[in-house]
Amino acid sequence: MNLSPSDVADPPVPAAPVTGRALPNGLAAFLVFFSSGAVLVLETVALRLVGPYVGVTLQVTSSVIGIALAAIAYGAWAGGRLADRRDPRPLLAPALVLAGIATAVTLPVVRYAGEVLRGGAASAILLLVALAVFVPALLLSAVTPLVVKLQLADLRRTGQVVGRLSSIGTLGGITATLSTGFVLVAALRSTVILLALAIALGVTGLVLGWYLHRQGVVELPGRGRTKAALAVLGLLGAGLSTVAPNPCDIETAYHCAKVEVDSSRSTGRTLLLNSAQHSYVDLADPRHLEYAYTKWFGAVADVAAPAGRRLDALHLGGGGFTVPRYLTATRPGSDNLVFEIDGGLIELGERELGVRQGPDLRAVAGDARLLVAAEADESRDLVVGDAFGHLVVPWHLATREMMAEVRRVVRPSGVYVQNVIDYPPLRFIRSELATVAAEFRHVALIAPPEAIIGEQGSNFVLVASDAPLPLEAIRKRLAEVDVRAVLIAEAELDEFVGEALVLTDDYAPVDQLLATA
Repeated sequence: MNLSPSDVADPPVPAAPVTGRALPNGLAAFLVFFSSGAVLVLETVALRLVGPYVGVTLQVTSSVIGIALAAIAYGAWAGGRLADRRDPRPLLAPALVLAGIATAVTLPVVRYAGEVLRGGAASAILLLVALAVFVPALLLSAVTPLVVKLQLADLRRTGQVVGRLSSIGTLGGITATLSTGFVLVAALRSTVILLALAIALGVTGLVLGWYLHRQGVVELPGRGRTKAALAVLGLLGAGLSTVAPNPCDIETAYHCAKVEVDSSRSTGRTLLLNSAQHSYVDLADPRHLEYAYTKWFGAVADVAAPAGRRLDALHLGGGGFTVPRYLTATRPGSDNLVFEIDGGLIELGERELGVRQGPDLRAVAGDARLLVAAEADESRDLVVGDAFGHLVVPWHLATREMMAEVRRVVRPSGVYVQNVIDYPPLRFIRSELATVAAEFRHVALIAPPEAIIGEQGSNFVLVASDAPLPLEAIRKRLAEVDVRAVLIAEAELDEFVGEALVLTDDYAPVDQLLATA
């Protein structure tokens, strides 16, 4: 068969090498590992940084992940575009230095903005998260494509080079995520973590610039005035971090916590978690119940058994330990076992809130869902659920499966009480009532009348038992401790709950139910 010249394929042309001087492989790997890891440190700490202002809900977590991914995408695109248009070497050091400055400035920006953007509105969440993450993450994400371009000395090895550096970047992110979540957050304040990261980025950028200059690869970029302005900006960010409003006295593994002295009662202490009032205790009088919902808890406990009789009580959530201390004072000999996920709050309670552990009060650090599963059947007269806060609702404690565990632990004549905070249109409290009623035979609700008719948000206290509830006795005791509280049950409660969703482990959209818009 004859072949025409047009039928013969052109011989392959060897790929042209990429001009320019590559970085040493070790240095290139370090820059990709370090910059990718720094992004994940920012992402992890951002949750703690914005939590005191907008909570730690599914929307907040989703926003942090989404904004960080957007920054990574735009940073990678911008870095790749610059790498194709300019020599990447003079850009590496400035990217790291600028990322360090942006990280230092992030802390005061978020804390000042957070005071204005408090609440759970979606726009406030997205804006505050963007202020916390976007700029430094974008700058850091530009580093990898700049390094990749420099290392492509031979286009025939593109896949190998890109694959190796991509895997190194991923390993940097994994290492940073685990180190931050398991070590740094538990050991250091968010302020320290961010400032340390900012310094590390700035120093790395400066050392890299000096190294490249010494190698004769690049001239140190920028005019003197520009360098001075950047240095001042970085110092200003670090300085503002020390004077920016800080909503925390201490940062525990889970909370931004602060204890305030009551100006009208010298022995009164208010515990704030994530900037919201959580508990109130009187150091001199554990019988004093300040908040309405704790008075309702006390009223139910007061009628759950004859006055003064000991109770075996289990508390899901410790907070300020108000109710456990009340029971130890009003019912000597009671066994109060407290499950508190945050060991830091247990230490804070012992240090500043008058908590004294002993035979009548024991605190165990751990997740209540896991710890309840280890409790014996029918071992408690009273179970108190107080793990839900204003901005944080652990959904796995709100499901029917959790209620089944609680019911298993409660004695047949025992009582379960649970605090829930909700706002109009009251979707969450209705669903939680439906969920509790799916396991317990008798359920009642305590709340202010304005909250029940949907005019305002409030604390709600659910009361449940397999035995008929002493409704009139509870109403009488409520009238003595809080004249504004009303109790609804039976047909009135059924009308309030309506066709509300029963929450399960498979489907518990708690954050969406709590959304007011």
